[in-house]
Amino acid sequence: MGIKFVEKNDTLIVKIKGELDHHTSDLFKDAINTEYQKGFKNIILDFEKLNFMDSSGIGMILGRYKMAKDNDGKLAIVGANSQLLKVIELSGILRIINCYDTIEEAIKNMQRGI
Repeated sequence: MGIKFVEKNDTLIVKIKGELDHHTSDLFKDAINTEYQKGFKNIILDFEKLNFMDSSGIGMILGRYKMAKDNDGKLAIVGANSQLLKVIELSGILRIINCYDTIEEAIKNMQRGI
């Protein structure tokens, strides 16, 4: 389990490593909330090194989406493997949150309002 934050203008990039489940979701949620409060608008969740997620992870994603939306920001997911994409797709959150292959692609589309 690990989390790393990267700043890109008004966007907080969150690189999550390991598993996002009922054991870790609150830790990730609290860490992201604390960092986001430092003045960011958008959030990118980088799942390139995430190897497992359950429904607690979906709840964590939706909560951060609401937090960004309430701040007139956006949330995007990047780097999700096929197993994670299946969980994300089944949850239905693709209707409100976009997934991208790269951080650069996510930032570009967020700036364009997509």
